[in-house]
Amino acid sequence: RAEGSTNLTSLCTSSSPSPLVFQPKNQRNRLSVCSKVCYAFGGAPYQITGSALGFFLQIYLLDVAQLDPFYASIILFVGRAWDAVTDPTVGFLVSRSRWTGIGRMMPWILLSTPFAVLTYFLIWYVPPFEEGKVVWYLIFYCLFQSMQTCFHVPYSALTMFISTDQKERDSATAYRMMVEVLGTVLGTAIQGQIVGGVSNCPDETEHVNSTNSSRVNVTRASLDETVSLLQAKKAYLVASGVICIIYVLCAVILFLGVKERKESGRKKSEPLTFRQSLWVIMTHGPYVKLVIGFLFTSLAFMLLEGNFALFITYALGHRKHFQNILLVIMLSGTLTIPWWHWFLTRFGKKKAVYFGISWAVPFMILIVCIKSNLVISYLVSVAAGVSVAAAFLLPWSMLPDVVDDFKVKNPDIHGHEALFYSFYVFFIKFASGVSLGVSTLSLKFAGYMTGDCVQPEAVSLTLKVLVSPVPVFLIAVGLLILKTYPIDEERRQGNRKLLQQMDSEADSESESSELGSSM
Repeated sequence: RAEGSTNLTSLCTSSSPSPLVFQPKNQRNRLSVCSKVCYAFGGAPYQITGSALGFFLQIYLLDVAQLDPFYASIILFVGRAWDAVTDPTVGFLVSRSRWTGIGRMMPWILLSTPFAVLTYFLIWYVPPFEEGKVVWYLIFYCLFQSMQTCFHVPYSALTMFISTDQKERDSATAYRMMVEVLGTVLGTAIQGQIVGGVSNCPDETEHVNSTNSSRVNVTRASLDETVSLLQAKKAYLVASGVICIIYVLCAVILFLGVKERKESGRKKSEPLTFRQSLWVIMTHGPYVKLVIGFLFTSLAFMLLEGNFALFITYALGHRKHFQNILLVIMLSGTLTIPWWHWFLTRFGKKKAVYFGISWAVPFMILIVCIKSNLVISYLVSVAAGVSVAAAFLLPWSMLPDVVDDFKVKNPDIHGHEALFYSFYVFFIKFASGVSLGVSTLSLKFAGYMTGDCVQPEAVSLTLKVLVSPVPVFLIAVGLLILKTYPIDEERRQGNRKLLQQMDSEADSESESSELGSSM
């Protein structure tokens, strides 16, 4: 590690005893609060950019870049599909990477950061030409997703290399989820507050009693000539610039404050091919059930996220409040992350899944059943944020348990942690791309008018279906699948003890061989 990183790294590890003094196994695996916080900061860039893209890219492409809904759906689907394909590819390459002076995951994180920042900024730039605009967004959206994958896959796998103790990893994951939800809040706040006030369209409540002849209907040509559209373009650039700066700062904090631990002294297995790796992982039953279950539940929340800004604007008529409502959801989720961490440690992770994910269902139903009311919209948003927190925390808290279970069942196969994380993200992102593409096409068939301040009634109905009945159905299917997930608390603790025993034996063998070679 470079000398510039010494101060922060030593500060984060200063509470540990000197390495020259013998330390018990659990003491060596203990992480300081500083290390956990620095590790958690690495999760913020993915969520900050993800929330900005998830909540605002669709409405940006339709109302600011003024693309046809069909082309917008192509960009959203192809970008997500490409992002999904790169995840297992990068995961495989990471698993074959060699250990360096700064670790095996850190070089990927550092090298991808500047390219991710540049491509993200260009996504929010409206090029000065009309022909080729679709190609512009498609290229830079795909490039950004590739660079983001090169950051996030090794960062996710880094969970397995900061400590071998399950409790320490769960604690670090809780810190990470807290910062990630804060990152989502930050991304929503920056993007929403900067771009939320630039529209010249009045709130629906201002003209709900007016006749059709007095409705505001600004054409595409006139919008291009208005100052408000130019202000919107500038606002999106300013917001993306702020997010890029935060992205870089978080990557620096992660690098300076976290020490990647080398794998234990167990003998390394022969490297598997990509096909062999895929087969080994996809035949591990607990992993398959976990991934498929969270595939459906995550898809529900992603479908809600992708259409919520349009739903608030055109179905509820709260055009001037949509950024604040999104912010309330994220703040509510942030404040309840510590509570969910306590809940899963007290009652188990499977119970936390059932209770946390299903909590959102009645509020999804309520938001579309009641008449548009701003106060009720805010109250529902607070309640929904509680379930969002659970959806953030639980998958990443349960994935290390599956990896541990795999290690117990396959003690001769090592170094494939990144693949478990990358294939999970692959399925989630691919499904998200499908959902966004289908939802945007649904809006086109419903008669969505690009650049118009008022949309047909069919658009409002379509948005209500996309944010309530469909997500509720997906959540129900996901919870039924997760009911078959076999790793309960008893099995998890058993795996923990077996892994500690295996690591102790490996360390003893390594120390014996080193002592023999020194003699």
